[in-house]
Amino acid sequence: MSPRSLLLACLAWLTLLLPAAAAEKNIVLFVADDLGKDLGCYGNPVIKTPNIDRFAAEGTLFTHAFATTASCSASRSVILTGLHNHANAHYGHQHSYHHFSSYDWVKSLPVLLKQAGYRTARVGKYHVAPEEVFKFDHALPGNSRDVVTMTDNARDFIAAKSDKPFFLYICTSDPHRGGGKATELPHQPDRFGNKPEGGYPGIKEVTYSPDDVVVPPFLPDTPACRAELAQYYQAVSRIDQGFGYLLKTLKDAGVYDNTLILLISDHGIAMPGAKTTVYEPGLNSPCIVRHPDAKQRGIKNAALVSWVDLTPTLLDYAGIVSTDGRTLSADIATMPGGGKKRKPYQFHGRSFLGIIDESPAEGWDRVYASHTFHEIQMYYPMRVVRERKYKLIWNIAHPLPFPFASDLWASATWQAQWELGKDAPYGQRTVGEYVQRPKFELYDVEKDPYEGHNLADDPKYQSVLYEMQKKLQSFQQQADDPWILKWQYE
Repeated sequence: MSPRSLLLACLAWLTLLLPAAAAEKNIVLFVADDLGKDLGCYGNPVIKTPNIDRFAAEGTLFTHAFATTASCSASRSVILTGLHNHANAHYGHQHSYHHFSSYDWVKSLPVLLKQAGYRTARVGKYHVAPEEVFKFDHALPGNSRDVVTMTDNARDFIAAKSDKPFFLYICTSDPHRGGGKATELPHQPDRFGNKPEGGYPGIKEVTYSPDDVVVPPFLPDTPACRAELAQYYQAVSRIDQGFGYLLKTLKDAGVYDNTLILLISDHGIAMPGAKTTVYEPGLNSPCIVRHPDAKQRGIKNAALVSWVDLTPTLLDYAGIVSTDGRTLSADIATMPGGGKKRKPYQFHGRSFLGIIDESPAEGWDRVYASHTFHEIQMYYPMRVVRERKYKLIWNIAHPLPFPFASDLWASATWQAQWELGKDAPYGQRTVGEYVQRPKFELYDVEKDPYEGHNLADDPKYQSVLYEMQKKLQSFQQQADDPWILKWQYE
């Protein structure tokens, strides 16, 4: 054999020994369901989340990351498009008779990554439509509360020998409510997917005493609430073990060190006062990112980032957004404009890739929220501008009582207080104040982080109110919000 032939044979042999997915710039996006910032790395002293805590020590923990809407389908449509749901048309739940879905012109993250040469797969909770818009190469099977089995089902995809990088979108249904409600007695906790017997493969269930949980100030400190938080904590610890198993699988496949990994939640905890609201516990969510090439690790980043930033960030990592971090670098698509005009495809968010290991990060001091529906009976559009100090909520349908998601209405935490009447306390508000809201809510979130003191009618804050209203209108104009018309005819 000639020296050249021998060299080529050796190179071919070495190629077979390389980790299966040797292509660089892999992406894993792990999305929990209704997970608040209830993790050890976010300061909860009781909950046991050692795997996520270690992951945070290797990456960047964003302290001020925000969903744009605290509703499952609507938020996931934002995560996967970089567009607020009022613009992509996914106003609420996809499944069943709700039937909300995105416009067919929308270009989603998996579609754009595929066009950029990625292999794509999803496993677990999907909850968006139409499939043609949110198309993945592979839809892998698995119980969405069983992260271990979902990961096992994704193992071949992760470890495949390919010259293409991969994008894995893995979504658990934990710690969403559901799975074995005890209804024979009043005010029994929802089990949050916890099985009374058997549990889940590869998971050692961690249980908590209601006496030990931390009741946040936006919830009532009652036996019913504590019982539900204990069940919720158990589901969170199950996520932690599943996520740890996923990280081990990536390491075993030899791809951990060339993979951008993100752990987020679609929005906050499934409790009245959080989920389906635009209050801080509903929007301010966990976001932990491990960039394989980060210069610093284990830092806390206080930049105000939003779920509209996720798609442009991941596309930036893949190299297909322009230098402004919000426009597609190639003429892959256009967006509808006025009349018959089209305009360049631009995201409502921007890439935060460049500030992942930079704290403090300048120029990241404002986010917006846009919520319309959850379930179809829950018509209650709200818009938000949130800065470092002040936050403005516009309750567009304020004459109506605030509508409840069916699971939140039935929750033991709410029902125990509801039965006490409208003057019963519920966190920073009364039951009556929670149900019937004013047109505008203005909060100093530095001094009043749980939004208990509305400043909108205070004469001393009228200039602040006016400036925040102007910023909100500017956002609506830029983000193609149809509800901007409300300012014009009222």
